[in-house]
Amino acid sequence: MDRETFPGIKQFDLTGKAAIITGGSKGLGLAMAAGLASAGANLLIVNRNAAEGVQAARTLSEEFGIKAFSFSADTTDVAQTEAMAKAAMDAFGRIDILINSAGINIRGAIDEVTPEDFKKVMDVNVNGTWLSARAVTPYMKQQQRGSIINMASTLGLVGLANRTPYTSSKGAVVQMTRALALELAPFHINVNAICPGPFLTEMNLPIADTEESKKFIVGATALGRWGLLREIQGAAIFLASDAASYMVGSILTVDGGWTAK
Repeated sequence: MDRETFPGIKQFDLTGKAAIITGGSKGLGLAMAAGLASAGANLLIVNRNAAEGVQAARTLSEEFGIKAFSFSADTTDVAQTEAMAKAAMDAFGRIDILINSAGINIRGAIDEVTPEDFKKVMDVNVNGTWLSARAVTPYMKQQQRGSIINMASTLGLVGLANRTPYTSSKGAVVQMTRALALELAPFHINVNAICPGPFLTEMNLPIADTEESKKFIVGATALGRWGLLREIQGAAIFLASDAASYMVGSILTVDGGWTAK
């Protein structure tokens, strides 16, 4: 039997692997955490709201029979991201997967958004992603194995009016992913990004029924609808698994065909 074609492993099985998910208590972060848990991964749910994190970890543990813990941290803080990585090591003895899902969006025209708003979005979406990746890298290097999945956005690939803070931040995440992928590939650490399109998360609820949304966001997708939260799970499981072992620096869009048009 050809072991390259029939390797004798379940490529999407994450049993025994340890994953950190920032922003993992709600929205796409929670959906991806559930996806990884369904494939057998143990989880450290990281967010700023301690009560939300505890509840998410408890629910995931009960639902999927895996180990899940919560850790309250601000990913824009160096010491807290380092403490996050140490907490995962203390809990699991390893860090196999990091999903950088913590993020914010502040919308508005450039002359209406304040410099403080712009800086806040960049701090969370760019600096938080970089610091979290930095915190887990020494452990993954020591293991000579790991997967870092950055949450970018289709708005890191295409433009949209009145979104300069968010598009700038997600464009930076795309390039960060590519550069970090080249840096860490020699250590067998795969770095990739997911670019979600319009998912009806809490972040997008304020614009769900606006004319702008109907025309330029949901109306611009090939499927003509918002994404369901569960529809992000397949991409996350894939990139976290052995099935994606030859993917390095890839930017995977999950956008209902928005960027195809």
